[in-house]
Amino acid sequence: MITDECINCGACEPECPNTAIYEGGVEWTWAGGTKLNEVTLEDGSVVSATEKQEPVSDEFYYIVTAKCTECNGFHEEPQCAAVCPVDCCVDDPDHPETEDELLAKKAFMHGE
Repeated sequence: MITDECINCGACEPECPNTAIYEGGVEWTWAGGTKLNEVTLEDGSVVSATEKQEPVSDEFYYIVTAKCTECNGFHEEPQCAAVCPVDCCVDDPDHPETEDELLAKKAFMHGE
């Protein structure tokens, strides 16, 4: 997650291999940075991966938790945290995930 200490520098956004980071107020899609065509949501509904989704934050850069793999399978450490000049890219205590869960998410999104 990105905390409200974010200075909106944008350093994190291009580093994300899943395109899970967006500027505040910008709509996001499942398709961006992935090979997904459609996604079945938790409620069972199916959406096109190109359908625009509501921004998670209107003020600060944000991470779409469902797309974030903490760079597992790509890099040794989360790249957003590595480049953040104010250390506001941190683990989200509300969404702990194991390495196996993160790798499964990567495989799902990238068609592996």
